[in-house]
Amino acid sequence: MRVSGSDVLFKIVAIFLVVMAVMAMFGKLRFPGQKQINSKRCPSCGRFRIGKGLCACKKGGPGK
Repeated sequence: MRVSGSDVLFKIVAIFLVVMAVMAMFGKLRFPGQKQINSKRCPSCGRFRIGKGLCACKKGGPGK
């Protein structure tokens, strides 16, 4: 039983599209703790705040 090159190519493309569709479905999921992660961002510049202090954009620090 011989398999032509176009059959193999079709199978590779089909598997690739299925894998991409599965990855897209997982990418749209809301993971637990997502709201908590987004609340750690600075409301004005959008960068992550580390600690309880002000963001560098409000302090006028070197991160500006």
